[in-house]
Amino acid sequence: MMNDDSLTRACHHLVSLQQDDGAWQGEMVWCTMILSQVVIVRTLAGRPIDAEAARRMIRHYAVTRTAEGVWGLHPESGGYVFTTTLAYVALRLLGVPPDDPLVATARRWLHSPDNGVLAIPTWGKLWLAMAGLIGWDGVNPFSPETFLLPACLSFHPDRFYCHTRCIYLAIAYLFGRRFIGKLGPITQELRQELYGLLPHEFTDPASHRHRIAPSDLYVRPSPLLRLIYDAMTVYERRPFARLRQRALDHCLRRIVAEQQTTRYQGLSPVNALLNCLALLADNPQHPDLERSLAGVEAWKWDDEAEGTRYVGARSHTWDTAFAIRAILAGLEVPRNALPALHRAYRFLDGAQLTEEIPDREMQKRDPALGGWCFSDGAHRWPVSDCTAEALTAILAMHKKLDLPPAKRISDQRLHQAAVFILSRQNRDGGFGTYERRRGPAWLDGINPSEMYGACMTERSYLECTGSCLAALAHYRTAYPYEFGARLDRAISSAVGFLRRNQRPDGSWPGFWGVNFTYAIFHAVKGMCAAAIPPSDTALQRAADWLIRHQRPDGGWGEHYTGCLRDSYVEHAQSLPVQTSWALLALQEVLDRDADAIARGIAWLKSVQQPDGGWAQPAVTGVFFGTAMLDYRLYKAYFPAWALARHAATPAIV
Repeated sequence: MMNDDSLTRACHHLVSLQQDDGAWQGEMVWCTMILSQVVIVRTLAGRPIDAEAARRMIRHYAVTRTAEGVWGLHPESGGYVFTTTLAYVALRLLGVPPDDPLVATARRWLHSPDNGVLAIPTWGKLWLAMAGLIGWDGVNPFSPETFLLPACLSFHPDRFYCHTRCIYLAIAYLFGRRFIGKLGPITQELRQELYGLLPHEFTDPASHRHRIAPSDLYVRPSPLLRLIYDAMTVYERRPFARLRQRALDHCLRRIVAEQQTTRYQGLSPVNALLNCLALLADNPQHPDLERSLAGVEAWKWDDEAEGTRYVGARSHTWDTAFAIRAILAGLEVPRNALPALHRAYRFLDGAQLTEEIPDREMQKRDPALGGWCFSDGAHRWPVSDCTAEALTAILAMHKKLDLPPAKRISDQRLHQAAVFILSRQNRDGGFGTYERRRGPAWLDGINPSEMYGACMTERSYLECTGSCLAALAHYRTAYPYEFGARLDRAISSAVGFLRRNQRPDGSWPGFWGVNFTYAIFHAVKGMCAAAIPPSDTALQRAADWLIRHQRPDGGWGEHYTGCLRDSYVEHAQSLPVQTSWALLALQEVLDRDADAIARGIAWLKSVQQPDGGWAQPAVTGVFFGTAMLDYRLYKAYFPAWALARHAATPAIV
């Protein structure tokens, strides 16, 4: 049954989710990989986990198992050898006995013919080698000397995507040192349990170096990558001692700089944990090790229902900017939301980076001044679309609310934000994330991750382009005399990028969300902000695509497997978040009373819960093709935004 007070209840619900610091932040649910690595790193570093913390960690493993009793790469995936093996090791280190069903079931699965621990992808083999559970000759090499190659080379690691670059910086150091930590007496037990009835496999891991379980394989190593591995293997038999030491010193200096610059949090917990091991390998008493171990705790999430886990990212700025937009989208700001908006504004004020990264040239970092991070800004890795959405939200606040001049974020800082966004625009008119594109597209042909795709270099992303285009257009409206022709060219170039990348059927493919609906939402939002009229062919084709894919009940829903196949896959049911994205796009292009909009709004109201929120029974986000994410606040602010936008649009008489 539809309720006339749906928008009021949605807004009340959204306001109730605000944190004390003024931010909105929902958990970004991924998988158990980071939790497992935390347990392994703390064990190797000699920092035991107390009984209560262990109980809460074990609780998380228990509630995240698949139906088979193993662990996947994301909340809806089947079992992965990679995540299951790491979870098995971690659970045993946490004190779970081998006959406990939590690990016994996983062990039987790992011993099945299609799996096998030695079919774990290279990143998994690396972790087993560092834990003394496999020989280093079973790991595909990544020599630290690669970071000493001439910077002009198109395949230099510094041209990799920043996450990949930072991960392989630590991997190169650890591989070059052949670091092996100590798990203690349990090591021999784990070897026997993991390899079961085939102990000879442990003594000959090199023969399994290229073996990858079908469940885990997404990008098969190319012949070129195999050739590189084989060449590095030959070199690693007798590396040049002086060159090796020089390379190790170079990598370690940059690892230490990364830890210090990010306040010991790392770009993400993935590289931060590897950095902890690099510091441990250099010196168990390294002055930055304790602070780095403590910094990992910034990624921790904990509650009684799901236990202790570690997220891949924190989303303070991202969630806060969208929550602000949702509340401001109505005709009037609800009175109870005004204090929340002012607190959110103060949060964004404090989260912007107002100082440049020290020694950024040595760290191979692009300028960061003026940007916002995905999170609260503490780790100082700002992103183009996070900055864009924050800037758009701030400009919307300035337009709609009467903020005292003394409390407004200064024009200078908003100018710096616009400069930051412009600095992330690529030559094709699209926008990267953390940096401009540095490397050629063919680098994806030597992708060593095996589990992930499109992770080797920055590129131009449709969603980031939509967000950045909208922010620059709003900035041009607010500050028409700033930047002049430069801003006009940037906006025109971004619009051209979106036009060129629209598919013949009217859709745009997503990269960071599931999937076409998400990309269409961002592309349409950006183009309309740039004053492209609703009658434009590109916008009409996008609207037609959405109308064709509306479900009989009035909602929309995409299944995450479409991200794997690069094609539209309809979900078995309509989903509130995808329905909201579709409605927000359609309301930019069609009349308020269009049938598709009316049916979508009716469906959204019909599934609203009594507390004003919605249930979203499917993942909404993705990165690198295979890693699906559940952004838990999407279901709060996107539906509220869609309802507010509809309520604010006058009906046609």
